[in-house]
Amino acid sequence: MLKSRLNIAPFFVRRNDQVKGITHFLTLGVRTLTLIEYAVRRSLKKDDSKLEGLHLENPKKLTNIPTSKKLLTAFSKITLTIIESKNNVARHLTPLSRLQINILERLGLNTATYTKLEIRQSVNILNE
Repeated sequence: MLKSRLNIAPFFVRRNDQVKGITHFLTLGVRTLTLIEYAVRRSLKKDDSKLEGLHLENPKKLTNIPTSKKLLTAFSKITLTIIESKNNVARHLTPLSRLQINILERLGLNTATYTKLEIRQSVNILNE
């Protein structure tokens, strides 16, 4: 899925530990995607509700069986801007949409973790 989008060049492994390592890494990725999908679907089923806004071609479309790809795509427009000057650092983070907040809550994640990435006021680096 990522290789076609990121244009990653093929790589070759020669040793058994390299094969084992890349297999573990890829398995971890698949497990993570599966867990995200399972948790959100289970939460939607429990509440007998559906998510709206996951389909770019039809934003009003409702679904109770979202794919992990669609769930992660909902977060693709997030940006963190960091501005540094001599003694100050300021950060700005794209605010979460209602859909993004809903997804995080269904995953059992606190939105405060996200908002803590942003420093709303300038911070004096010399005092840290």
